[in-house]
Amino acid sequence: MPTLVLVSIGNTRTRVAAVRDDALEPSRVLASSDAALVARAIAEMAGADEADAPRVVIATVNAPAADEIESSLRGTGLEVLRFGRELVIPIAHTLTDESTVGQDRLLDALGAFARSKQACVVIDAGTAITVDFVDGEGTFHGGAIAPGLGMMLRALHEQTAALPLVELTLELVPSVDPPMEGDEQTPFGKNTAEAMSIGVVSSARGLVHLLIDRYAEFYNAYPRVVATGGDAATLFESDPLVEAIVPDLTLIGMLEAVHRLDALADADGDDGA
Repeated sequence: MPTLVLVSIGNTRTRVAAVRDDALEPSRVLASSDAALVARAIAEMAGADEADAPRVVIATVNAPAADEIESSLRGTGLEVLRFGRELVIPIAHTLTDESTVGQDRLLDALGAFARSKQACVVIDAGTAITVDFVDGEGTFHGGAIAPGLGMMLRALHEQTAALPLVELTLELVPSVDPPMEGDEQTPFGKNTAEAMSIGVVSSARGLVHLLIDRYAEFYNAYPRVVATGGDAATLFESDPLVEAIVPDLTLIGMLEAVHRLDALADADGDDGA
């Protein structure tokens, strides 16, 4: 039986994974808007009909969706804990206002550092694109937030009279590598949909590459670069600067946070004995 069920609720997608023998099991990805479906997946992973049900730990950047999912879990007998309410995220930082930073950014940084034990640039390419830096001591320094691919495409459609609403497909995504002579793909969009797709993808990649260089200059060394999020593979699958794409990075950070909090609680208990 799992000891934990971890739930990362994003603006668009929710990832759910059980923890058995201190290891993450494969996650499920569901729409954050379908509270009943997410709650059912959590209950199934938890084995909610059994005694000694595991803890359910939630991290979210979408409080309304999290509230609905938690409401749908009532009556299951599961103990639900949330970061920002019962739980803090145990990571050192240099932020001026910790209350404004998204939980996913802190947990991604925690997960990246827990895995690599070195300085990292952490890219989360989802509804928004964030590019953050955690140093070699595991301290989170913050970073940058920009619109995601879908948000940019919607803005182009909604804020203009003639540009269509384009859904990005793999066929429209330009290669990371520059076109070579004889290649079918060129750097030029030959129709509006292609031009818009090249524009938003190039904007995202250019943003990330610029910030990686800026962070490396600040740190006086080249950090490891890790990407996560629904559009990470689309943007960075073959990018030479991105060393790893880790879909479950937020869940990895959540598990590390739980470990640290449990260790602190055990230490406090020993001190009081």
